[in-house]
Amino acid sequence: MKNIWNEIEKRILVLDGAMGTMLQAYKFTEKDFRGERFKDFKVPLQGNNDLLSITQPHAIKEVHAKYFAAGADIVETNTFSGTTIAMADYEMEDIVYELNYESAKIAKEVADEFTEKEPHKPRFVAGSIGPTNKTASMSPDVNDPGYRAVTFDELRIAYKQQVEALIDGGVDILLVETVFDTLNAKAALFAIEEVKAERNIKIPIMLSGTITDASGRTLSGQTAEAFLISVSHIPLLSVGFNCALGANLLQPHLEAIANKTDFAVSAHPNAGLPNAFGEYDESPAEMALQIEEYLKKNLINIIGGCCGTTPSHINAIAEVAAKYKPREMVASC
Repeated sequence: MKNIWNEIEKRILVLDGAMGTMLQAYKFTEKDFRGERFKDFKVPLQGNNDLLSITQPHAIKEVHAKYFAAGADIVETNTFSGTTIAMADYEMEDIVYELNYESAKIAKEVADEFTEKEPHKPRFVAGSIGPTNKTASMSPDVNDPGYRAVTFDELRIAYKQQVEALIDGGVDILLVETVFDTLNAKAALFAIEEVKAERNIKIPIMLSGTITDASGRTLSGQTAEAFLISVSHIPLLSVGFNCALGANLLQPHLEAIANKTDFAVSAHPNAGLPNAFGEYDESPAEMALQIEEYLKKNLINIIGGCCGTTPSHINAIAEVAAKYKPREMVASC
């Protein structure tokens, strides 16, 4: 933990880009997703990217290495859907611990290789903890507004298993990201605090919400400032936003929190908004130019990319980030 605090005071840290975007380029088939171990599995597995940490680990390792080589200081584990709740879609709840452990182990191996080559620039691994595909704050049934598809305790238990596996696999940071429902995030944070207490450990926590549309609110209805206030009781390494919006549209929400917290502020926006085919067209140069506005206004400490971003985007962002000093902050962890 001391290392990441030392580094975040020295410079703006660069997070990696999109794992999913990179994996799409491999054009893995159903057979590739299954591998030998799951060749007779009862349900289709194509699209379960987290599973590739077991069936195609070489690809996951390559993606991490490409992001580090592009200038990333932190890579995220391939575990965005690594809970029993999300894995229920594939009937793979039983291998959730293994998925997270192996993903963390792969990322840590690559990080250690780069740190050994460049000890002046230590590399870190953030355990990616996604929002799950259920929400604790809203009903999925418009005819039954009081109904909930998941409870706080179910989320807490699922997140706790993921957190334990990520820590066992060697992550340096825990990243609760793409938060569209703060109650889900609170369950994740509660689980993290439980594990920290039980193991008597400290581990930095990054928390990243997502503003879902032009209203400037999360899906569960919070403004950027309200989101910050509702999570500030937990000692965090950073708070910020990712996904849903491109860099230029995300800027006002970063401005809303940057001068209201002593935590570091992070951002990893999409490469613009998706086109009619669901693809992202914003070039590395275009994205870096927009992100430079964050830096000029002293808004952030950690910067990376989300949907549609590649090592080329991260390289352009890293080059711009190197020209600026990080936003001043007070260590809160």
